[in-house]
Amino acid sequence: MDRNKILKKSAEAVALVLLCLVIFGPMLGLAIWSVALRWYWPHLLPQEIGFDYWLQALGLQKSLAVGAISITGSLRTSLILAVVVVAIVMLLSTPVGFVLARYRIPFKGAILLLFLMPQAFPQQPVFVNLLLVFTKLDLAGTIEGVLMVHLMVCLVFAVWISTAAFKAVPPELEEAARSVGASGLRTFFRITLPLAMPGLLASSVFVFLTSLDEFTGTFFIGLPFVSTLPMLLYSSSGFNLQFASVIAIVLLIPSILFMVIIERFLKAEYIGGIGV
Repeated sequence: MDRNKILKKSAEAVALVLLCLVIFGPMLGLAIWSVALRWYWPHLLPQEIGFDYWLQALGLQKSLAVGAISITGSLRTSLILAVVVVAIVMLLSTPVGFVLARYRIPFKGAILLLFLMPQAFPQQPVFVNLLLVFTKLDLAGTIEGVLMVHLMVCLVFAVWISTAAFKAVPPELEEAARSVGASGLRTFFRITLPLAMPGLLASSVFVFLTSLDEFTGTFFIGLPFVSTLPMLLYSSSGFNLQFASVIAIVLLIPSILFMVIIERFLKAEYIGGIGV
């Protein structure tokens, strides 16, 4: 092997190591902090490790540490919110996506852009003004108000991905089914919906993760009575890095699992259909 090849291989190895450090370094730091019982400067690694903070966070053990918390209540709230948001958003976005993908509707592009409007402006001013409206409607500081905020945020992804999923289904298959006597409703449930299901599944995953990680809207609308995992992470990060690391890892777990699902089901044809 000549010198140039050795230098090239060495450069590739260094680049790969640096890339791994950039991607996995923060997660490795979270993992170490979550089990660090004692870790003081100038030691590079914790002097004592254990799962005491995990047990406390999961409500399996009581701790007198500063900032000690249990995440079970906030985790339950976050999961219930995410599941309800997925159910409502998919019930709304699936027919909307089908109509936008299959029918010639005036100003279709403008309608799709309309769903992006909540993301077109800085979130803080939007939610501050929304807080004023929700306060007058007695929705501020309630789970119903937070649910409405999550729905508003998540509909953006759901409508666009659902439209792309239905657009990726060849219309010829639907026409073939109708040509042999299938009704429009039967064609939809037996042909169109099963073929679009991978894209709809990806849409529901995006919605679930977006709701689970939503912080800004929950912060402005939910305080002080609604506590989700991102809210708990924000409040605990200034007091105890171990508990904050545990919460961050708990939030990472579903993200990693669901991104694997998305990689399997969200194919190129669905992505290509997003530019409707």
